[in-house]
Formats: sequence, C-alpha cells, structure tokens
Amino acid sequence: MSQAGNEFLSKAELLKQGAEARVYRTQFLGRPTIVKERFPKRYRHPALDEKLTHRRTVQEVRSILRCRKAGIAAPVVYFVDYTSHCIFLEEIVGSTTVREHIASTHPSDSRTELERLVERVGRILGRMHDEDVVHGDLTTSNMLLRHGKEGGGADLVLIDFGLSYVSALPEDKGVDLYVLEKAFLSTHPNTEALFDKLLQSYAAASRKSAAVIQKLDEVRLRGRKRSMVG
Repeated sequence: MSQAGNEFLSKAELLKQGAEARVYRTQFLGRPTIVKERFPKRYRHPALDEKLTHRRTVQEVRSILRCRKAGIAAPVVYFVDYTSHCIFLEEIVGSTTVREHIASTHPSDSRTELERLVERVGRILGRMHDEDVVHGDLTTSNMLLRHGKEGGGADLVLIDFGLSYVSALPEDKGVDLYVLEKAFLSTHPNTEALFDKLLQSYAAASRKSAAVIQKLDEVRLRGRKRSMVG
C-alpha cells in the first residue's frame, strides 16, 4: 500500500482481522465506510499471492455489483484500490444481523414473523442464484436487517462477499445452500421447520431451483456418509 493509503487506514478503526483480510470502519468522502483490506500471505510466493489476491478482490466486487444490478440489497461499492487490494464499502448504519434478530425473537411468540423473515431470505437467495452469484459464506451473520424504512419495515442486505464467485453450476449453488443450512441449524437450534420454509420460498422464487435442490440433497447425503464413516 502507498504511504498515503497506510496513513489513511492508520486513522481508521480496526473492527476485525481474519485469516484473509482486515476490516476497518472510517469515513470516506463524508460517508460512513467499511474498508476491507486483503493483506499479503507470507507463506505464498509473492507473484502467486498477488495473482490470487487480485482475483479474489475482483470476484468480490463483481458479485456485489451483480447483485445490486439485479435489485438485491448489498453494500454500495464506493472505491476499489487494486494495488493495495482495498474495497471501500457502504457501512449499513442502523442495522442488526439476522442472527441477532432470530436469537432475540422467541419462536413461540413470533413464529409467523420469523417465517416471513426466512421466506424473504429464501426469495432473495433464489434471485441471487438466478444471477449465478455464489456467496460462499452464507450465514445469518452475513445478512443484515437495515431499519428505518417508512412503515417500520426493514431491508434485508447481504454482506461479506469475500468468498463469492460467479458460477452457473447447480452443484455450486447447492453447496452454498448446504453451508447456510449447517450454519443456520447450528446457530439456531430446533429451527428445522424454519429452514424448510426458507427452502420452499427459495424454490418458488428461483427459476433454476429444481436442479439446485437436487444437488443440495446429494451434498447432504455425502455429508451424512462422511459423518457415519467418521
């Protein structure tokens, strides 16, 4: 990163650091902004690392823009620095994660409200997959409810496309749903019926759902066989 870039991020608030990237909160052009910086991996050859990091950055930006073009809520991309592998994204202010919302809502009290929520998730994921975007890390932590809409509603915003890519293969989309299913049921115990609602909504919304659900069933079967062997 350039000296100016280093100085800019040094004044930003570091939110988290993972194996692949650092995430900062800052202001950019007067707007609340999240900056995702992919840093070099010292264990890889520098030329290979640069190639892989560039490709991952391009894929992330492409997936976000593809979703937004299709009318799927995702953060606005303000700026991309391909030299330092930094993506400047809209911060979704005044939001909560779907994970937090489900955890704070007692199923017996608001079953219908939760069913409506997961049906919305299913519809949005069906549209995303119809655009051939595979998220790669679908969890309820990577879905935000942006509050403040007129009438008291909330937008459902997909975030963290760091592992995303574009693919038309039903198996890739089936694996995407399998990742979500595993994360959903482990994070929110005893919600199998809710996840079934999500899949029903997905199937109704997606033009390509039949092949994807078939691949999901195949991936589930392989997962069960591995569990039995293990």
